[in-house]
Amino acid sequence: MSADFAMESGTEHSHNMMINHNVPHNMQIDPSRSRFPCCIVWTPLPVVSWLLPFVGHIGIGREDGVILDFAGPNFVCVDNFTFGAVTRYIQINKDKCSITPHLATMYKTEEDHRLMESGRHQHTWDDVLRKSTQEYQHNAYNILTCSCHSFVANNLNRLEFQGGGWNVVNVAAMIMMKGKWVSVKSMIQSYLPFVIIFFVGITFGGTNFVAFLGLFAFVLVGWYLLGTYWFRNLIKL
Repeated sequence: MSADFAMESGTEHSHNMMINHNVPHNMQIDPSRSRFPCCIVWTPLPVVSWLLPFVGHIGIGREDGVILDFAGPNFVCVDNFTFGAVTRYIQINKDKCSITPHLATMYKTEEDHRLMESGRHQHTWDDVLRKSTQEYQHNAYNILTCSCHSFVANNLNRLEFQGGGWNVVNVAAMIMMKGKWVSVKSMIQSYLPFVIIFFVGITFGGTNFVAFLGLFAFVLVGWYLLGTYWFRNLIKL
């Protein structure tokens, strides 16, 4: 993996990385610098997105716009989005989050509660992301059971965005239905491989290719629906 990748730990140093910086409240999205403050971000996956363009890799932006994404076993990538530049994003309205009340359930020790009550804990967007990052640095990565979508859903639930209840299915649906394209170029780059492969597949495989593609989509989507709504212990949040 690139040496530019950074992994946050539970140390004071990583805490400072997450929240001890000056963040202007009106900081704007800046794709040229890969800065997406308080955003859910998306990019296509190699091979899988070429066959199913609605499948991709997602992450979440800190208040300063730095992207965090669950990239592998015990590894949360910081400021280097794992599968390339962001192509789609949706900015979260922090007014629809209930950060402070939910954090009360996140501090388990007497010392944590004392600090929280004294106001010395920073109840911020970044504080929530730090807690989720610390948790996922101890999780095994599995695209079917504990993936980047699980990480983002975990953060949104901790933030109590729109009351919580987030999972891998509705997070994926939100970014697909409400996500904004960074540019026309990014949209073309996301869908062009699928268009080419579909055209080639139809030309040489005909109905067999369409049947394969339909079966692949059915199995993948079916797994996430079953693991999310019927067998809820299958997919980690």
